[in-house]
Amino acid sequence: MRDELLKNAKRIVIKVGSSLVASRETGLRPERIDRLADEIAALRSSGREVLIVSSGAIVSGIKTLALKEYPKSLPVKQAAAAVGQSRLMWAYEKSFERLGAHVAQLLLTHHDLADRRRFLNARHTLTALIGFGIIPIINENDTVAVDEIRVGDNDSLAAEVAHLVDADLLIILSDIDGLFTEDPRKNPAATLISLIPEITEDIERRARASSTFEGTGGMATKVRAAKTVGEYGVVTLILNGQEPGLISNVLAGGPGGSLFLAKEKRMTSRKHWIAYTLRARGTVRLDQGAVDALARRGKSLLASGILDVNGTFDVGDPVSCLDPDGKEFAKGLVNCSSETLAQIKGLKTTDIQLRLGPQEYEEVIHRDNLVIL
Repeated sequence: MRDELLKNAKRIVIKVGSSLVASRETGLRPERIDRLADEIAALRSSGREVLIVSSGAIVSGIKTLALKEYPKSLPVKQAAAAVGQSRLMWAYEKSFERLGAHVAQLLLTHHDLADRRRFLNARHTLTALIGFGIIPIINENDTVAVDEIRVGDNDSLAAEVAHLVDADLLIILSDIDGLFTEDPRKNPAATLISLIPEITEDIERRARASSTFEGTGGMATKVRAAKTVGEYGVVTLILNGQEPGLISNVLAGGPGGSLFLAKEKRMTSRKHWIAYTLRARGTVRLDQGAVDALARRGKSLLASGILDVNGTFDVGDPVSCLDPDGKEFAKGLVNCSSETLAQIKGLKTTDIQLRLGPQEYEEVIHRDNLVIL
């Protein structure tokens, strides 16, 4: 199964970690970028489509700005990103042009992805670039991003891109071999897990135990990205990008890395967007009857099943649904504001009409706008 999935993957998103293309001491590593370009060119010559999500802008900028340590303040981070991003793209452009290939730059924020119209526009742009034979190189727009609009890390951004373009495979390149049974730095007897059919709590625990390997969040963010795209039917391969030729060898059926399988029943694009791209503006805690109606019978959420309302949100905003114990089990787009919902929670439809008059929607969240997590 592993070999078949890797050999048949046509559209591939490759996430490149910072340490593979830049260092604080030397800045950009052009020889590493050249080698990566050679491997990607080989994949394209075999008929595969490749998109790159590349870190490295801030680290490259640190060298240019002669900073002695990784910047802590947001303005200095953004200054480093502004300097480093242009250098990073220039290095990619030169490297691919020597092979007769052309690249394009896309800089995204969470705000671009959370707005449905802009999300679809980004999808159309990437699809058009692929159609022209261009290699899109994507990064977060660190020069303007603040916490409210940040994706957070490039593993998560790569997962978003894999969803955007309906990828077959997400490859996360780093300076580690994959997911191990234990942290191999602490236990030399730890073994690499080559195939992960399902991301269980045990797998997530192992990822957290190895979270200090490198990057923003390390293995934990990589496994979370694999879990996210797995819901959309995309398999994920975590691979050591420092080994020359490993990408082509593994995709041809050779050993290496950790492959995370996808769910057999994939979410629709829109429901995946609601579940994993949008950030909840508030929560509603439901009684057990409402939980069962949503999770087991595919019903819409009515006000009568709501116990508590928290947060400030408006019509159309994403809201998390909690069970009676406060555990999130669903997310959806609401048809009324938090102010209105606070007035009608627990009421039946007839009582709502008596209190507030006729309402545009009977459902608080329609089942078409609801995702069970």
